[in-house]
Amino acid sequence: MAATDFKDYYAILGVSKTATPEEIKQAFRKLARKYHPDVNPGNKQAEARFKEVSEAYEVVSDADKRKKYDQFGQYWKQAGEGFPSGGVGADMGNFDFSQYGNFDEFINELLGRFGGATPRGGRQNYSYRPSTGAPSGFGGFNDFGLQDAGAGATQDSEAAIALTFGEAFNGVQKRFSLGNETIDVRIPSGSKTGTRLRVRGKGQINPMTQQRGDLYLKVELQPHSFFQMEGDNLVCEVAITPDEATLGASIDVPTPDGSVNVKLPAGVRSGQSLRLRGKGWPLGKGGRGDQLVKVAIVPPKDLSQQEREYYEKIRAIRTYNPRSHLNQVKL
Repeated sequence: MAATDFKDYYAILGVSKTATPEEIKQAFRKLARKYHPDVNPGNKQAEARFKEVSEAYEVVSDADKRKKYDQFGQYWKQAGEGFPSGGVGADMGNFDFSQYGNFDEFINELLGRFGGATPRGGRQNYSYRPSTGAPSGFGGFNDFGLQDAGAGATQDSEAAIALTFGEAFNGVQKRFSLGNETIDVRIPSGSKTGTRLRVRGKGQINPMTQQRGDLYLKVELQPHSFFQMEGDNLVCEVAITPDEATLGASIDVPTPDGSVNVKLPAGVRSGQSLRLRGKGWPLGKGGRGDQLVKVAIVPPKDLSQQEREYYEKIRAIRTYNPRSHLNQVKL
């Protein structure tokens, strides 16, 4: 395949190939905030960059996907060098990456999303995957990730669908192409990763009975630059200054409904969570979950002369020692 097919996701995120999950997460958040469409309205270049960064993070932040991506990169490099070390399967974990015509086909299958890719041979990978409840192994056709059904397949089928946080929170209508058929599917508000949505009568046809089963869509949330999900709770991290942590403060925190004012208690600790009741994710039974605001105390990097003088005065008169108990630690 051409050298231009492969995307270096580490370079896109600005991290090394040995970067830790935390370093990858920090790099993504920095870039996502910079290129987020809300920050760059109407800027197509920023929008494209944001999608590129999100795709890179979605792959390398997941241990299994990152491993396969690294193996594919090794395969691509060896293919360009003519496989001097003994062929395609030399160090690929017995996995044949040569089945993919280009990088996009590999990524579409890895992420289980629509890719519009046509496999080698010109035949579109259109048949459904039989519904077994297992999330792994989606192939790549359009936005689904549909695979050929094997022998003994049931009438029901399963496919993956990627949604942004905004689409999943508000609900959205999606139009999909299934071979020669186009269907409109309404995604209800409150879907999240792992949610399975049933589309009646859109599964595969049983060749014996000619009856058609159902299609199950398995939701996968794309990464967001600020929000994350933990169970039914919407979670975010907000930076505060040392003086705000010590004295308490009122700060503005983004929620799905807009910014709200949150009171920080005096003495709040880094890592502590504040609960905003009813400001989180829509619940299937009605109502809203909670939003958890995780506090991160961030010291200033650049101090003015006056700020430095005051910090030095505080240090000189400070009586509190958070490490006093360490004197008693022994093996």
